[in-house]
Amino acid sequence: MRLKARRRLAAVATGVLVAAGLTLPGGAAHAAPSCDVVYATNDWNTGFTANVTVTNLGDPVTSWTLTFDFPGNQRITQGWSANWSQSGNRVTATNMSYNGNLGTGASTAIGFNGAYSGTNAKPTSFAVNGVTCGGIGQPQPPTVSLTVPAGPFEAPADVPLTATASDPDGTIAKVEFYRNGLLVNTDTSAPYSYLLEDLPAGAYTVQAKAYDNANLTATAERAFTVTPASGPVLVATPSSVSVAEGSSSTVNLKLSAAPAGNVPVTLTRTGDTDVTVTPTSAVLTPTTWNTGVNLTISAAEDADTVGGTATITASATGYAPLAIIATEIDNDVPGGDNIYTARFLEQYGKIKNSGYFSPEGVPYHSIETLIVEAPDHGHETTSEAFSFWIWLEAQYGRVTQNWAPFNNAWTVMENYIIPSHADQPTAGVNGTAQYAAEYNLPSQYPSQLQPSVSVGADPLRNELQSTYGTGDIYGMHWLLDVDNTYGFGRCGDGTTRPAYINTFQRGPQESVWETVPQPSCDTFRHGGPNGYLDISVKEANAPAKQWKYTNAPDADARAVQAAYWALTWAKAQGKQADVAATVAKAAKMGDYLRYAMFDKYFKKIGNCVGPTTCPAGTGRDSAHYLMSWYYAWGGATDTSAGWSWRIGSSHNHFGYQNPFAAWALTNVAELRPQSPTAVADWTNSLNRQLEFYQWLQSAEGAISGGATNSWDGAYAQPPAGKSTFYGMFYDDHPVYEDPGSNQWFGMQVWSLQRVAELYYVTGNAKAKAILDKWVPWAIANTTIGTGGAFEIPADMRWTGQPAVWNPVNPQPNTNLHVEVTAKGRDVGVGAAYARTLMWYAAKSGNAAAKTTAKGLLDAMYAHAEAKGISTVETRADYRRFDDVYDASTGQGLYLPPGWTGRMPNGDAITAGKSFVDIRSFYRTDPDWPKVQAYLNGGPVPEFRYHRFWAQTDIAMAFADFAHLFPNG
Repeated sequence: MRLKARRRLAAVATGVLVAAGLTLPGGAAHAAPSCDVVYATNDWNTGFTANVTVTNLGDPVTSWTLTFDFPGNQRITQGWSANWSQSGNRVTATNMSYNGNLGTGASTAIGFNGAYSGTNAKPTSFAVNGVTCGGIGQPQPPTVSLTVPAGPFEAPADVPLTATASDPDGTIAKVEFYRNGLLVNTDTSAPYSYLLEDLPAGAYTVQAKAYDNANLTATAERAFTVTPASGPVLVATPSSVSVAEGSSSTVNLKLSAAPAGNVPVTLTRTGDTDVTVTPTSAVLTPTTWNTGVNLTISAAEDADTVGGTATITASATGYAPLAIIATEIDNDVPGGDNIYTARFLEQYGKIKNSGYFSPEGVPYHSIETLIVEAPDHGHETTSEAFSFWIWLEAQYGRVTQNWAPFNNAWTVMENYIIPSHADQPTAGVNGTAQYAAEYNLPSQYPSQLQPSVSVGADPLRNELQSTYGTGDIYGMHWLLDVDNTYGFGRCGDGTTRPAYINTFQRGPQESVWETVPQPSCDTFRHGGPNGYLDISVKEANAPAKQWKYTNAPDADARAVQAAYWALTWAKAQGKQADVAATVAKAAKMGDYLRYAMFDKYFKKIGNCVGPTTCPAGTGRDSAHYLMSWYYAWGGATDTSAGWSWRIGSSHNHFGYQNPFAAWALTNVAELRPQSPTAVADWTNSLNRQLEFYQWLQSAEGAISGGATNSWDGAYAQPPAGKSTFYGMFYDDHPVYEDPGSNQWFGMQVWSLQRVAELYYVTGNAKAKAILDKWVPWAIANTTIGTGGAFEIPADMRWTGQPAVWNPVNPQPNTNLHVEVTAKGRDVGVGAAYARTLMWYAAKSGNAAAKTTAKGLLDAMYAHAEAKGISTVETRADYRRFDDVYDASTGQGLYLPPGWTGRMPNGDAITAGKSFVDIRSFYRTDPDWPKVQAYLNGGPVPEFRYHRFWAQTDIAMAFADFAHLFPNG
């Protein structure tokens, strides 16, 4: 909506004219207040972001006050670039110190996040300094054109998209780029461009959709085809570079195979005009095709404080154009010319250009497909990967001041791993979960539903539905089959990708090697007669077709943590408005994340023994206020069936805690959730999480496992003398035992990094005390040599237990001990470890922590290669690929007696089958021969894995060090 008005005041000859809060000197006979206000919103459910542009069309002013009335029940939750207040429906915004002076024709952009119910109608009248900007004008839509190179394109193709957009009566707010209907990027500044990378053969339709500042749109569309590779292609090494301002970088350009004759190549630059390439033409010949030519990409020295990106396009007749991305590193801001900033951008370029993303723009768990850990295939992905991606793009925004990739990462997350309403169609229907005991072994499943066992009241359902006007849960499911490798598709359609799947369902001894992959929406099209449901749960009657999702709370909390930093860094750049809408969604995610604070069946917390004797909870007496291992929700696929359920989790692992996110959701206005009780819940959670670390800190300094409100998952009686935390029972390895969930050092550094950020930002004394003890222990178990040599803890063993928790008088854990049983060179863990040390060092001044962090970064960088940073891993556990169930060991794929079924590809699921038998596609994987050789008695196979989370953590470790220690 664009509102325009012209109003002139009568001339006065003498005296002082006071008009709408402006004092004009005598003789100002032609004072002429006149204004233009543009009010544009982006709505979602019951929330919205409003971007308001105020333009002074009259005489210059030194201060201004904007007023308007909401026509409905809208309320402002937080704003930026102005002092916002609301009384009833009347909204008032006054200028900040830096945007009060508006000359004739000058504008200022302000905005706010708001909430509403029903319809979000726009205000119909605005006033500036008491003068109405009356009369609603008819805004004109923008125009946009889209340019795609002529081609031809051969797979894998890099296709640059370039859009030109303008608005006849305003400004362009953003341009979105779509590929075959999928939003792939959002660009908020001209020149508007995006590079489609590594496209496989196929037909493509691409669109550029331009938005103006009144939220009107225009769309341009082009089509092209990528053909299968038939001959040589242009190759750039590296395919993306970072260039320090006033410096240069080198890229080698060659062909993938010998050409029949000379190949003239032209090189053109689009984007950042500070970036240049020399030479601008080259010739690749039948004798020089494989040695290639070196290109020099330079960035000019300038006085601004903004970096930028440019695309260098190599074009040759008969060859697909090749795009090389160059990012300018600005040296006029702290750390801009830091070597670690350069390493961050180098690693960032590798992540964006080396096969880490699917054609839909979804990050894979790893580049490699043959990898078995928590995901059972490399081209699955996890909510963990999405949260690391969002965090990576927040760091990129800090370095480059380009926030479009951050917003786009959240958009892709919403599109694919947060279930849509169609994916959770009955989520708003009332209902409660029926109790089923957890058991220690897969062979004890399926577990019988016991409707006679009482469950507690869900204290969040009604509040969330009232706040957001929907029953849908806004949280990530933990696992996606990105390429639809299994063939489930969406709700059994067999084709839709990515596809929601699940694996772990049967107790703490069900390792990944013993899981049966299954669709999250089970329509009985695959598996057995009842799909996959009766492998894990037994009902009195035949089960109904249903959908169900599981949230990993640490990933959602990490996304909130990333949103905090995006907001903080964007504010420092004066670009808060660029991230405001995404930050508001992070606050909403934090609202739903509270389900992780409750017992699985909402039973009372503390000494909860016996499923029938442990009382059902009401209100907050079922809240442990920790980040538990999961929360889950499900319901009928039949929308007329009228049932759904939600559960929390009784099991709490220290590694999932995120006190920094709890602090941000409590103390940062833009991140405070909208529900009435959310801030109180997160306030309690912050304190409870820090107490949890204190209780679990061993005598040496490492943090032990956690606690459960449901011993053995069945509210069983724990062993006598078991230590407790608010009545919950100590468990050194919560949730999983094969391998133990707190054996891996990675849990230490993931979790303690959040504590270190909390300490850095707030100076929290409890966080400092925890780190003061943990850091020396970790450093004492770390060795850094020369030439890239380093060793850090890998596996740990625990003995003893903590003292019973007394919040008034905590006792030292003299009986809880840790032993490092193995060391290794895991680069992802090393990066998280270095980040923990550097955030602690930056606040405390601890020299050993800073030196160790820097040493780790430099040692890991010595292992840099084309796709990232990696070290060799041996996988002796791959002997379990062909394990069949053995009752004497409890290992192998167990199926209930008589149960048979089939995977979508026809693999039989029956007794006597193994992990690989129901995943026969692994036998055609490029890496399978060395696994098969190992199974035949050969050597343990070795791999260089490129996990997405690990590579992004490495990149962010470089970025953090440059940010925290700009002088090295």
